[in-house]
Amino acid sequence: MKFKNTALLALLSAFLMWLAWPPIKFTTPLLLIGLVPLFIALEGIIQSNNLKKGKHVFLTAGLTFLVWNTACIYWVYNAISAVNGPVVSFFVSLIPFGLGALLMTFAFWLYYRLGRLVNKYVSYLGLICFYIAMEFLHQSWDLAFPWMNLGNGLSGMHQLAQWYEYTGVYGGSLWILLSNIIAFEAFKALKPGAATGFARFKFSLLWVVIIASPVALSLSLYYKYEEKEVPVNVVAVQPNIDPYQKFNGISSNEQLNILTHLSDSIAQPNTEYFIWPETAISERSDEDRIRSNSEFINAQRFLEKYKNGTIISGIESFKFYNDKQTQSAQKYDNSTYIDGFNAALQIENSANVQFYHKSKLVPGVEKMPFPSALSVLAPVFEGFGGTVGGYGWQKDPQVFYSYGGIGAVPVICYESIWGGWVAEAVKNGAQFIAIVTNDGWWGNTSGKDQHMLYAALRAIETRRYVVRSANTGISCFINQKGDIIKQTKWWTRTAIKADINLNDDLTFYTRSGDYIPKILSVLAILMALIIPYRKWVKK
Repeated sequence: MKFKNTALLALLSAFLMWLAWPPIKFTTPLLLIGLVPLFIALEGIIQSNNLKKGKHVFLTAGLTFLVWNTACIYWVYNAISAVNGPVVSFFVSLIPFGLGALLMTFAFWLYYRLGRLVNKYVSYLGLICFYIAMEFLHQSWDLAFPWMNLGNGLSGMHQLAQWYEYTGVYGGSLWILLSNIIAFEAFKALKPGAATGFARFKFSLLWVVIIASPVALSLSLYYKYEEKEVPVNVVAVQPNIDPYQKFNGISSNEQLNILTHLSDSIAQPNTEYFIWPETAISERSDEDRIRSNSEFINAQRFLEKYKNGTIISGIESFKFYNDKQTQSAQKYDNSTYIDGFNAALQIENSANVQFYHKSKLVPGVEKMPFPSALSVLAPVFEGFGGTVGGYGWQKDPQVFYSYGGIGAVPVICYESIWGGWVAEAVKNGAQFIAIVTNDGWWGNTSGKDQHMLYAALRAIETRRYVVRSANTGISCFINQKGDIIKQTKWWTRTAIKADINLNDDLTFYTRSGDYIPKILSVLAILMALIIPYRKWVKK
């Protein structure tokens, strides 16, 4: 097959996968066949007389995944170009555009190499293991950016993803890969002269079963699921303060006045929670002296009229230490270290104050990955309100408990795409999920919509309400089935309220976590070892 033909097929796959990806709705099922043109292209390469098949396979798969990734997360460039020149922004954007694509491509290249040594069914199993292992790697290392995990794609039609309460998003990745593989085999069998009798249709029938079974299960779960009536009145605030002016264009006290005014405008006497967005309390605050902080005092004063009221808010905070307790801590003087945090804070009508330090930090903006190698990029990210030296973080998720005993998991922005991490917090006692975010960095692009839709998957996985407060994104309430029951408009200063239902029951996924990628990653290592082993035996 000529390179021109394989390139066109690769681009067709990229187009289908883009068309199926959120926030485009009603095209989600295309994910189940979107990779078939790529498989056709790779099959043509493998069957050809090309002397450099491995290189051709790598370039063809790489074209699909690079174009697909770039088309879906183009908004990364928007954010970087807002504070940098176009040339610098272009080259830095190639990191998120290309890195995920590279890992996906490497999985397909390993599949090709394994296929030279084993039968096609074993090589298909290897592909599934390799691909999901690469997804798991991309959520675990210093350059973590699991935005384009295949399973996230079902957030565009969450009614089909109800079984995520058993598998999490990696179950979706497994289903999509398996569907594409069976669809490709069905395509080959239906070609003239390829097969006769039942053999001609067996893969088509198998594909129907592979598609219909999870869909039927999901729709059954969706329509039969009933929430327990345990209502709590919650207000989510969207102050809509330009993120590029937030830290130097408007005073912190003025920002607090906006938050309290919006909260007051719709709150009820029985309102129990006010959710304010990421860095809503913008003035860097000493955690050990928070009770004397003027913004904290004013926020607590606001709560006096809501006796059962609790505020969960984003905050810029710092702590002093007598020694270097974390990698990110910087020397303050001869005997003291200081560490800064992108944090969440719980305020209530008592002396009790709880802090949570964001665990999943954005590479580059909040934490420099592989600092010895990539520190040269630090100036590129200085304009995003982070810290080029790196924020501090805590290792584990946390649950905030109110005076009344309600447990909420604070999730800060980027963290909301880690299903297993959120599930761990829910397992520790959270009865609902509070996401505080600031999506205005990306502008009015699909990034903010994708981020919101991914949150619906967290609701399904854990069967917990999600309350989402976005500074300049989309604030919303998501019920335990993943339905967005109320949301704000983009770039609008407002507040919304709803009665959400608390839940104490634990789903299978909440109890088990990301068991699928862990198992398949072990299998991927074992199957990858077949390649050098068989080569050694041959020698």
